[in-house]
Amino acid sequence: MRTRASGRTRGALGAVAITTVLALAGCAAGADSAESDGPKGNVTLTFLTFETPNLTARYWDDAIARASAKVPGVTIKKLVAPSADRVGYAKQLAASGQLPDVMIAVSPNGFAQAGQLAPWTDAELTEFIAPHSNPIDGKIYQLPYNTQPTPLVYYNKSDFAAAGITAPPKTYAELLDASAKLKAKGINPFVVGGGGKDTWADMFPLIGAVATDTYKQTPDWLSRKAAGQTKFTDPAFTKPVAKVADLAKNGYIDTAGLSRPYTDVEQAFRDNKGAMYPMGSWFAASADADKPGFDVGVFAWPSDDGSLVVPAYTGGGMTVSAKAPKVDLAKKWALAFMLDKTSLDNSVKTDGSIIALKNYTPPPGMGPVYTATANLYQQAVRENAIVDAFSIETGDGSMPPGLPDKAAAGVADLITGRKNADQFGSFLDQEWAKANR
Repeated sequence: MRTRASGRTRGALGAVAITTVLALAGCAAGADSAESDGPKGNVTLTFLTFETPNLTARYWDDAIARASAKVPGVTIKKLVAPSADRVGYAKQLAASGQLPDVMIAVSPNGFAQAGQLAPWTDAELTEFIAPHSNPIDGKIYQLPYNTQPTPLVYYNKSDFAAAGITAPPKTYAELLDASAKLKAKGINPFVVGGGGKDTWADMFPLIGAVATDTYKQTPDWLSRKAAGQTKFTDPAFTKPVAKVADLAKNGYIDTAGLSRPYTDVEQAFRDNKGAMYPMGSWFAASADADKPGFDVGVFAWPSDDGSLVVPAYTGGGMTVSAKAPKVDLAKKWALAFMLDKTSLDNSVKTDGSIIALKNYTPPPGMGPVYTATANLYQQAVRENAIVDAFSIETGDGSMPPGLPDKAAAGVADLITGRKNADQFGSFLDQEWAKANR
């Protein structure tokens, strides 16, 4: 799933690394409506969630029941987003006066500014390691319960060995060299997606490149853009964009992959249709739970000088409608859901979550891909190498609502050669201006 972050302190992320493990982001699919098995009460709340191969209907139903048992007087009606675009679906519901009372992993951007969400107080955020992540006008509207590196690069160790690549690349030049060696052996270097409603799945190479080339030098670059101090046509931004265009031009990104929806992208990697798979850290749990026919390794998108840079996001939790019946009770239920140990452990085991809660201890016996992912993230925190993930930010200084989807459409044009780096930058500047009119 796509979640979004900004306003995060690196000290807080350090605490996450020391005391927690890896985060989810999953992706939405399907549509459903059901009531929880919790006790019938004097208020019914609608709860918008999502389902993935990892986070099934059973996962959500069981978690809803546990939270409801802790908050007597609440009955939950479950709503399942029909696609990965949960924000778009929530907007549709809001436009008809049906904004869900509680939502999970839905960006508050746009809803909060319109007065549609209830802010969380400091007293309600005492259990969270980074309680002031993603502020909007100084207020917190989404519970910051997990951290997810987005992306890391998962790779097929057998393909690397076949191409004579003895170690994962640390510099960008080494990444290009590895890509050339793979292509020479008839192995597609990168698996990408972006088909159907999952256009966001093409963004990961660009997010990685912006992290190493733009945010590494200027961590608040997007905030400066919001203040009118930078442009997407600036060389600081077009340089990483050009890298992605060149990867495609050199045949290292298979353009046919742009027709694949998210689930098919993962399956393509599992089916050995490409050696490298830039993806959020949630893939780690999937790789351990259903091991492909090859060993999977992981590395960070390489920078020019080889220094470690990892884009990541802290957030993803519950938001509560300002017009929910009994807002205080809705918030109490949302907190009960978020703080439930069983639900958190299940999220770690099924979706590779890094839980950003004080005193949380992850379940033992996690698999090798998850462990490698967690170790890489923790290394980045120790080296002060965490930056925001471009287009996944929320809060002050983030992209205007709807612009990340425009960016994903632009990346498809970039990969197919319909836009070059300068044209892509101009496109984003124009779309930014339209979104702020």
